[in-house]
Amino acid sequence: MMLMMAAAAAMALAVPGGGAPGTTTRPVLSHTEARPFTPENYFRYSGLYAAPVADPWRPRPIATGRPDYLVGGHGFTTVQEAVNAAYRDGGAARRWIGILPGTYTGTVLIPAGSPPLTIFGLGRPADVRLEFTVDATITPAAWAALVNADGRYAEGDPAWPMFQSCATKTSATAGLCATVVWAQSTDLQLRGLTITNTLLDTVDRGTHQALALRTDADRTQLENMRLISRQDTFLANADDVTRIARVSVRDSYIEGDTDFVFGRAATVFSDTHFHLVSSRKASGGVVFAPNTAPNYPYGFLVIHSRITADAAYQAAPTGFLGRAWDQGASATGYLPGITPNGQLVIRDSLIGAGYNTVTPWAPAATTARPFAARIDEGRDLNDVNYNRLWEYRNRS
Repeated sequence: MMLMMAAAAAMALAVPGGGAPGTTTRPVLSHTEARPFTPENYFRYSGLYAAPVADPWRPRPIATGRPDYLVGGHGFTTVQEAVNAAYRDGGAARRWIGILPGTYTGTVLIPAGSPPLTIFGLGRPADVRLEFTVDATITPAAWAALVNADGRYAEGDPAWPMFQSCATKTSATAGLCATVVWAQSTDLQLRGLTITNTLLDTVDRGTHQALALRTDADRTQLENMRLISRQDTFLANADDVTRIARVSVRDSYIEGDTDFVFGRAATVFSDTHFHLVSSRKASGGVVFAPNTAPNYPYGFLVIHSRITADAAYQAAPTGFLGRAWDQGASATGYLPGITPNGQLVIRDSLIGAGYNTVTPWAPAATTARPFAARIDEGRDLNDVNYNRLWEYRNRS
């Protein structure tokens, strides 16, 4: 019995982060503390952050069949044309857009007010590719000229207001408009696609946001997807910062090097592979940057997933699992209870080599707020004076 207990203790120590409560730089949840962090709770509420409403969402596997709209072959030439057609047909019933294997170059804007859409690949995800090269450092005018070089957005089109919201920005750069696919519609489903921002390694290791996918609305589902970029690959967002948005990601692959999974939405990633690459940024890469409302307990949940890094990171393990975004606080610094305070639990997952095992969480992105977690008995997991980035029962 003593040998069995010793073996169990050794196994616990081998698990990344060790046992609860962990350390101030690598906190670990106890079994009791981990109980609330389930997909059911992350998807339980909708409405205002200030007054959440019980509205359980139980996303089922995405069903596909004969598409209502076909892209490729003798169908629509672009995905945008099919989205526009579905929007104009309207109604509350779900509509299916099927995409034949091929490479479809250009952006896709999916406006609010679209009927529930399922956009899916008719082939392997690697063979159905939505691609474009766009860098957030360009001006809004340059962004407009770039994404609309083929005239795919015109006044009167369903996506015109989305296009104009970026084209007419008064900021110096395009910022988060620099994305290949941008969706503002509720009940959107994406399945079996590869979305790549092909900026990739053509730029230096500096700040070059280059999103593959941005989602802004409630009840968004991703399944069997491949999202590829370097910085800011996937933004799981809430367009209205006062309201809850929920996102489900299953059986997918996400690749990048800096904050490549980020945002405000209550998002559950299950059976998903996150891969940190060194081809542009050789050290200090970051996977997650949640931006959760400060008084809301559910940001990102990663469960039954894999977090890996390439050979260069494995040789020199400087990768970070994540950091808080602290969006909007560059001038003020972090303001407890006011600034978003990213929440994330990584549980029951594999964390591969390449990550800093002592300090896996980096200082906050916008404010450089040093990472600090509570490890005292009876700790408040939502204390706004501390970080909310946790692990539970992971393995290496």
